[in-house]
Amino acid sequence: MYSYVSTGALNGIESYLATVEVDASTGLPGFEMVGMLNAEVKEAKERVRVALKNNGFSTPPLRVTVNISPANLRKNGTAYDLPIAIALLIAVGELSQESVEEVLIVGELGLNGEVKFTSGILPMVLQAQKEGIKVCLVPKENAEEGAVVENVCVIGVSSLGEVIEYLHANAAERKKCFKRARVDPVKLMADGGIYTGLDYAQISGQENVKKAVETAAAGFHHILLIGAPGAGKTMIAKRIPSILPPLSIEDSLEVSKIYSISGMLNEKQILITRRPFCSPHHTISEQAFAGGGRIPKPGVVSLAHKGVLFLDEVVHFSHAAIEVLRQPMEDKKVQIARAYGTFTYPADFMLVAAMNPCPCGHYPDRNRCACNESQVRKYLSAISGPILDRIDICVEVSRMEMKDLELSGGESSGAMRERIQRARQMQQERFEGLGITFNAQMGPEEIKQFCKLDDKERKFVEQAFDALKLSARAYHKILKVARTIADLDGSERIGEIHLAQAIAYRSVDRKYW
Repeated sequence: MYSYVSTGALNGIESYLATVEVDASTGLPGFEMVGMLNAEVKEAKERVRVALKNNGFSTPPLRVTVNISPANLRKNGTAYDLPIAIALLIAVGELSQESVEEVLIVGELGLNGEVKFTSGILPMVLQAQKEGIKVCLVPKENAEEGAVVENVCVIGVSSLGEVIEYLHANAAERKKCFKRARVDPVKLMADGGIYTGLDYAQISGQENVKKAVETAAAGFHHILLIGAPGAGKTMIAKRIPSILPPLSIEDSLEVSKIYSISGMLNEKQILITRRPFCSPHHTISEQAFAGGGRIPKPGVVSLAHKGVLFLDEVVHFSHAAIEVLRQPMEDKKVQIARAYGTFTYPADFMLVAAMNPCPCGHYPDRNRCACNESQVRKYLSAISGPILDRIDICVEVSRMEMKDLELSGGESSGAMRERIQRARQMQQERFEGLGITFNAQMGPEEIKQFCKLDDKERKFVEQAFDALKLSARAYHKILKVARTIADLDGSERIGEIHLAQAIAYRSVDRKYW
């Protein structure tokens, strides 16, 4: 007998509906699985066979053929166990085909029939919603994660027997005996959207650096902090989440999909409500940075999507790892090619990098710096010209004086966040309908439209362009940063003072490189 069950499958960050087809017929007994399957999917036949036996269902001596379609896409993971078991029970007459109509079934099976946690439930349920699926049966541990999606009945199941009981029940019994998982995404965002940890009020002095960081956060610009050890670079960078506005629900779902695929959502955190802050160790590999592996998974640059990627002591990262950033810094995505397909992961992050100016950390103070010129050049060359050119703001973090340390704390993160939110509101209104959110995302056409300069300002920029020998990319970045500075001032017009500040952020690197 032929049967089929709908399930979810992943292709990069996106999900698609797959169909588990089973044919159980007379002939030489066997269990064959086809459909471009990885090893862990093929192993499902043993898990399914034993799980059915331990739940009182003996498989008749039939020739069983399982196909997971579409057969031209690679299948991986263990989420196919449960749908295969249910399709097999339908094929041998234990369940009816009508019981699984408009039902999506996903889950890994233990040998005792337990339904275990499965990665990628959120994108699967989102796709089920688009395809008109009414009910999703998912592992109990994933139920609230799936329930974030509206207009789909998500039911968490803990065992194979519970799934069979659900499918045997009629509509009234299902509604009465099986509790639908319920989550209010709006309440989740309200409760967990604002960062309440470290605060800029705890840092005395460094007002110029704080202003640069505020500008970077308002326009989502990449920023490099360079200065002596102990000047406060890491302290300043780690407080950036405290001034970032909360994610919108749409952005939260997009980020949560990445974390769901990576298996990083659980019952304690069913939705990413705050902008991510990723700070990898400098020993990270190129593959862990960009993503990939035999079964491609998102890397750190994708986990930082819509948030901050902080590289402390950036010069100690491998050259290959740093160069991985070239494409995502420009294109806001990472593409991973394999023989069986190309996977694209979003990577729209704000890069925050911190470094010392030389191996000892005190250059250019020759009273304290013992490094020779070649050592300094070699140290600084870890940041290549193309990467440096993609960084919008470069600011020097000067050594703190005793009098600065004795000052009371500076402006609070809350006050800075309010200005940033007003600036971002201006950006949202400006870019409405254009598919971009921040000034940093502007392309050449948007720059021409929204960064118009009067004759006085244009002449000022031309002088800076010639004096600093800027590239076309650097010129555009100056205009985008100036646009953000003007937004923080509440000005629709970019003035000379805004351009001067933006140019200053681009000229600090000339002191070292």
